[in-house]
Amino acid sequence: MQRSFPVSSGLSAAAERQDDARFAFGFRLFLANSYQLPATGYPGMTRSTMTFRRYLVLGVITVTASCGDTFLARGMKTLGPVSLGHPAELIRAVFSPWVASGIVLLIGFFASYLTALSWADLTYVLPASSLGYVIMTLLARFWLHEHVSPLRWLGVVFITAGVGFVTRGPSYTDHEAQLVPAAEKSLTTPEEIRP
Repeated sequence: MQRSFPVSSGLSAAAERQDDARFAFGFRLFLANSYQLPATGYPGMTRSTMTFRRYLVLGVITVTASCGDTFLARGMKTLGPVSLGHPAELIRAVFSPWVASGIVLLIGFFASYLTALSWADLTYVLPASSLGYVIMTLLARFWLHEHVSPLRWLGVVFITAGVGFVTRGPSYTDHEAQLVPAAEKSLTTPEEIRP
């Protein structure tokens, strides 16, 4: 059984249509700001700058960070405890094959990360590259044979879902579009100068 609830706003049909049109326009602006529908001239609009090569850079960030950290862990587990009070042990650790490989991978991560930050927002790059935590957890569990609790696996699921949300949004904020309206407002016309 379907129920209908009469809604009486007290407005005429024309006023209700005008109110609906205002709502639709506001909703369209919201969608345009959130999901990049074509709308121009509004300050703070964001745009997508992603290409296949840029997705590839995000992939390199993800793989090099997770593999680099895993290589460091593997190398330090074979060396045993190292103290900051003994610099010779630290130098020996840096030149061990696993740790040195991890450092090289992390240098590659850093270079790719800087590249990504040059064409995308931090709020896009950091969450999009956090898929590396998922890869690192899988490597730790199946390669390093570490115990991963069910709560940590739940965290991996949340990270994966979060990455999906972030990558569907815009990747770059157009700061020039935000500056133009402010500059236009600062210009005065002769009518504004008169008392």
